[in-house]
Amino acid sequence: MEKTFNPNAIEQALYQQWENKGYFKPHGDTSKDAYSIMIPPPNVTGSLHMGHAFQDSIMDTLIRYQRMQGKNTLWQVGTDHAGIATQMVVERKIAAEEGKTRHDYGRDAFIDKIWDWKKESGGTITQQLRRLGASVDWDRERFTMDDGLSNAVKEVFVRLYEDDLIYRGKRLVNWDPKLHTAISDLEVENKDKKGHMWHFRYPLADGVKTADGKDYLVVATTRPETMLGDTAVAVNPEDPRYKDLIGKDIILPIVNRRIPIVGDDHADMEKGTGCVKITPAHDFNDYEVGKRHQLPMINVLTFDAAIRNEAEVFTTTGEPSDVYSPELPAAYQGLDRFEARTAVVAELETLGLLDSIKDHDLTVPYGDRGGVVIEPMLTDQWYVRAAPLAKVATEAVENGDIQFVPKQYENMYFSWMRDIQDWCISRQLWWGHRIPAWYDESGKVYVGRDEAEVRATHNLGDDMVLSQDDDVLDTWFSSALWTFSTLGWPDKTPELATFHPSSVLVTGFDIIFFWVARMIMMTMHFIKDENGKPQVPFKTVYVTGLIRDENGDKMSKSKGNVLDPLDMIDGIDLESLVTKRTGNMMQPQLAAKIEKRTRKEFADGIEAHGTDALRFTLCAMASTGRDINWDMKRLDGYRNFCNKLWNASRYVLMNTEEQDCGQNGGELQYSLADRWIRAQLQATITDVRSALDGYRFDRAASALYEFIWNQFCDWYLELTKPVLWHGSEAEQRATRKTLIEVLETLLRLAHPIMPYITEEIWQRVAPLAGRGGDSIMLAAYPEVNAAEQDEQAMADLEWVKRFIVSIRNLRAEMNIPPGQALSVLLRPAGDDARRATDNDAFLKAMAKLESITLLAADEEAPVSTKQLIGDTELLLPMAGLIDKDAELARLQKELGKVQGEIKRLEGKLNNQGFVAKAPADVVAKEQEKLADYQATLAKLQQQQEQIASL
Repeated sequence: MEKTFNPNAIEQALYQQWENKGYFKPHGDTSKDAYSIMIPPPNVTGSLHMGHAFQDSIMDTLIRYQRMQGKNTLWQVGTDHAGIATQMVVERKIAAEEGKTRHDYGRDAFIDKIWDWKKESGGTITQQLRRLGASVDWDRERFTMDDGLSNAVKEVFVRLYEDDLIYRGKRLVNWDPKLHTAISDLEVENKDKKGHMWHFRYPLADGVKTADGKDYLVVATTRPETMLGDTAVAVNPEDPRYKDLIGKDIILPIVNRRIPIVGDDHADMEKGTGCVKITPAHDFNDYEVGKRHQLPMINVLTFDAAIRNEAEVFTTTGEPSDVYSPELPAAYQGLDRFEARTAVVAELETLGLLDSIKDHDLTVPYGDRGGVVIEPMLTDQWYVRAAPLAKVATEAVENGDIQFVPKQYENMYFSWMRDIQDWCISRQLWWGHRIPAWYDESGKVYVGRDEAEVRATHNLGDDMVLSQDDDVLDTWFSSALWTFSTLGWPDKTPELATFHPSSVLVTGFDIIFFWVARMIMMTMHFIKDENGKPQVPFKTVYVTGLIRDENGDKMSKSKGNVLDPLDMIDGIDLESLVTKRTGNMMQPQLAAKIEKRTRKEFADGIEAHGTDALRFTLCAMASTGRDINWDMKRLDGYRNFCNKLWNASRYVLMNTEEQDCGQNGGELQYSLADRWIRAQLQATITDVRSALDGYRFDRAASALYEFIWNQFCDWYLELTKPVLWHGSEAEQRATRKTLIEVLETLLRLAHPIMPYITEEIWQRVAPLAGRGGDSIMLAAYPEVNAAEQDEQAMADLEWVKRFIVSIRNLRAEMNIPPGQALSVLLRPAGDDARRATDNDAFLKAMAKLESITLLAADEEAPVSTKQLIGDTELLLPMAGLIDKDAELARLQKELGKVQGEIKRLEGKLNNQGFVAKAPADVVAKEQEKLADYQATLAKLQQQQEQIASL
């Protein structure tokens, strides 16, 4: 083996071998248990970020663990077509390179451009997944726009429509005025802004007065431009100021529209004036109030978010209505919404109806792609009736068919599912699954898998003109079918029979509603077992936290705190890192701020750590469901851990290669250390398997680290040296056999988390351990061997370790050189006399002792310094070990320093001014320091007395 571990030299070559040899595929033996994971499909436009690295490391750990247990495993890979993101990428590309828009191309030609882009540039993230060691079945890679998934999407849409679970309706949606499409709540980014609250006077009609004699109501709004579409003012029905006005009318200023005063709990008596303007076509809360009171809906905005030339007036159910005039004042027509806001405020002030303007903290919704303020917009969209689907999906979690880990996320799931709203599934884009619906010239809609089916089903002649709906489906619609569409549904494929339901879904809590719930609803509606019982898409949902920066802030480009997992694997110099973080920023001040932060945090860039160190760090930090504050120091520490394992393996190989390791017979005489490490290994196997079975990756990593670093490397390898140097042939053979077998087993134990280093070492170690096979990936995962569970060896060796540590502590306290041989006395308790006698050679070799003399309980000892090992006394006679005068002088100097610190701290703590003003935690720390110094003083005085008596 190379002297130092170099991840870059082995990782990509090893991965290529694994992939080329087909190790990632299911083995196909259906007599064995199946285990499957469906990867949350990353966007085809995306690149690997820390969230991907975290979740994919967890999934790969699970799949490798189950594969090594002989299960027929499938880790299904694929990417999502990412409607808005992909369309934007290609639109920017043709604008920059050709000065064209998609409209210059036309729909079909533009979609061809997107497919060309995908072929050339759409595979970035799949290549990055390979760098992470993800053992997915690349031969089964899917794309949400491939032919198979497209057919599944059409099939689902048609069947849901036939079941009256899909309908088209006019409802309020999140509208992006820049991209001209509806977007989901997940694509809305709420930002805190400083703004204003305008208070307007709305005149009461018919001479009506309020209880305090006013002829108007004061309403407050943060969006004055929407008042052009008001259809009511709401007051709380219990509000004594206004309840007598319910049923009366007001005259809406500017447009002079007569609108009612309604009683509704949405109006909060304690908030503002208690009067709320209701604009059902431009506010989600108002929309619900409008439904409750059958209020008309008046849309005053275009899709560009400008004031219309003529309003659209609809009934509560979205039908055209003539209850109000569509006229809008000419002065406002065509104004941008924010220009209209200014104009409305100015006119109301002129009319004497501006009551007041107050500063107000706002939460403003922005489109995460378009970057402009989102507008609630009344549009015609396609919807899924979610409630009937949600009922079955809720029961699946209630009865335990699906379990959330951690369990508390079930409450989040239930709260959403039990109050679910219909799902808007249409998007006004060109890239995506085009809705399989056609319209005749009268506007009648026909739904089918294709136009030919529509014509045949409805007996439509060839002369009837049909046009397909221009909208596409929300990307969440196709990804909701992911667990079964990727396995060949609607065909009854062998893969569907074998791998569905899948075993576990690994995902973040932020998409429980958008993806997890919808997968459960769709799967249970379409996939049934032979008895007609709905199947779940997965049995367990393992919910991860978010990866945050070291300060607990969410990673984002605008904060300049994003970390690229590949930079941590391969390393990156400071200048490249600065360029990467600031290169495309349009705001110079922000770029300068991020550059300063980057140079401060990463003055030397980021060193290469390798994939195994990154994966181990992620698993070690994966406390169930909690967000993770990233810590580069831990990554550094786990790189050292990889180096430690590499160096330990070199030691093992140097002492076992071309040596008799007991594989061909011969007498074996196992030392206590051999028996102990084998027993420790069994305990570690138990802990790691239990942790992985319970999704406690942090505990699995901790158990591996403790065993490899502390037990195997720091203790056992040292304990083998006396045997390998001075032991009998049978002892040496047994120790070599133990070295190689324990190392080979722990490599298999650690492989799911650390695939590369374990494979590289295992290839050298496995033949010496008598284990065949082409790859550690296909080797059996360690199981507990009851025959090697040795409680006595565990207890005895722990005593030996405490003995050795006690000697080392005594040397440190007395400034005795490490190599100086010592004679010690032992007054044993319990079984410790046997332990000392049985392990005499070990103890002398490891603690550098000349002799160990056992004392009877009442036997007098010379002046000694003493350590307790349980109830056993370990005594080190001090005569002749030290220069008495020099040691007393050293101790006196130390005593002076400690007494000085005690005096300083006592003075500080006796100062009532300090104690009264300082924070409680500061005072507590000072008290703790004082107690430590006082304990040190007592110890030094005891040593001083002992030495003085020599």
